[in-house]
Amino acid sequence: MAGLSMHHPWAFAFGLLGNIISFMTFLAPIPTFYRIYKTKSTAGFQSVPYVVALFSAMLWIFYALIKTGEGFLITINAAGCVIESIYVIMYFVYAPKKEKLFTAKIMAALNGGVFGLILLSTLLLFKGDKRVVMLGWICVGFSVSVFVAPLSIIKRVIQTRSVEYMPFSLSLSLTLSAIVWFLYGLLIKDKYVALPNILGFTFGIVQMGLYMFYMNKTPVGTEGKEAGKLPTTADEHIIVNIAKLSPALPEKSSEVHPVAEMARTNCGAQAAAAAENRNFDAFVTRGPTVRVT
Repeated sequence: MAGLSMHHPWAFAFGLLGNIISFMTFLAPIPTFYRIYKTKSTAGFQSVPYVVALFSAMLWIFYALIKTGEGFLITINAAGCVIESIYVIMYFVYAPKKEKLFTAKIMAALNGGVFGLILLSTLLLFKGDKRVVMLGWICVGFSVSVFVAPLSIIKRVIQTRSVEYMPFSLSLSLTLSAIVWFLYGLLIKDKYVALPNILGFTFGIVQMGLYMFYMNKTPVGTEGKEAGKLPTTADEHIIVNIAKLSPALPEKSSEVHPVAEMARTNCGAQAAAAAENRNFDAFVTRGPTVRVT
């Protein structure tokens, strides 16, 4: 059991639980990619969340290897590297040529250039404990920037008075994951693991509080322009951008419904209404959408 963080009797338990929760998080986008496989199209989805998640896993593996004795960090992030790589490969297979090129550029810049720069600079410029400290703060900075992503969701919920874009299961997953990894970092006395999850826990609690407050509220614009507004590409990717690193994507947000498809549904509804000689505003039913920290 050497290397699996036996610093404290409870460290093993929290490390194992953290691995289980995070592993389920990595598997959350499977319904989305199954739909992509069935339709043979990425349907406008972006690859950035999965490329970033792959970079995060690579970074934490490097940190765990440099520090040594961090078996749980290695196991879960190794699994993450494999799973996220599969997602990216599937994206390459079914994405349009323009998106493939964009994804290749992002991977070359982030997973190749930035990671390579971090690897070389920490190995060549620092030694011993200073190397661990420098790499640890890099991991903290990157993790904090990822946890800040839910701010866009929180703002949207307050503006629209609708929790459609912030499912409770997503917020709960964020909170549980943050709590477990915070306690794990605390028990093994690793501030670089514990600190980012304080922010993750805080945002998770805020999101669940907002969900409880707005869950029965009437969304703004139900009878106005917002009700008939078709979701934009940015809307479709809000949860994905969170899901990239730590957040588990809920079942509700596991499918893609392109704008064109929804527009056709809306037109069909209006035509049916005209045939029945009734006047009413067409309501666009928003299907399950997709994340991702």
